[in-house]
Amino acid sequence: MSSTNTEHKTAPDWRQADWAKGGGLLPAIIQHVHTGQVLMLGYMNEEAAEVTVTSGKVTFYSRSKERLWTKGETSGNHLTFCSAMLDCDRDAILVQAIPAGPVCHTGARTCFTDDLPVNAGLLGHLDRIIQQRRAEMPDGSYTTSLFAKGAARIAQKVGEEGVELALARMKDDREEIANESADLLYHMLVLLSDADMSLADVMEVLRQRHT
Repeated sequence: MSSTNTEHKTAPDWRQADWAKGGGLLPAIIQHVHTGQVLMLGYMNEEAAEVTVTSGKVTFYSRSKERLWTKGETSGNHLTFCSAMLDCDRDAILVQAIPAGPVCHTGARTCFTDDLPVNAGLLGHLDRIIQQRRAEMPDGSYTTSLFAKGAARIAQKVGEEGVELALARMKDDREEIANESADLLYHMLVLLSDADMSLADVMEVLRQRHT
């Protein structure tokens, strides 16, 4: 839906990695491209790294099975590859991906915790949920009801929440400021989705301004 393509597949020249340092294997940290949450840790050899990029699915080298192993090959919970980079010593890999479901074999969201991402990552998580609501339009969802009412009502809600936030600040009510800020952020994400955009579009503008 977003006009900003967050799925550009970028990767380093794998020949530059220090494969020898790890005996042919390097640790690969998998990070959710939208929320920044760390999903899991695996190991890649050069072939696994290349297959990850060419296939578009994160692939590891399984030390126990002694073969390449594509995440989700049994469960279907693949990790769609977005980008990869090497660390400063060229002996560790950071991979950004989009999970198709729970990442951990236990059914948890990540291999580290089932908690939601924190801080800005939570906003990205909420953005994805809103995008999903628009695609599926489940009954009984407040988000669904907003999309059903159309762009004018969604825009009106953003305006109302902005005014309420300003009034809360004038009253110097910290709790109300936090609540109204949350309402404004939520309705802003709904407006973006309704316009076939996402948080990624806004973040790209901020990134360009920062640089």
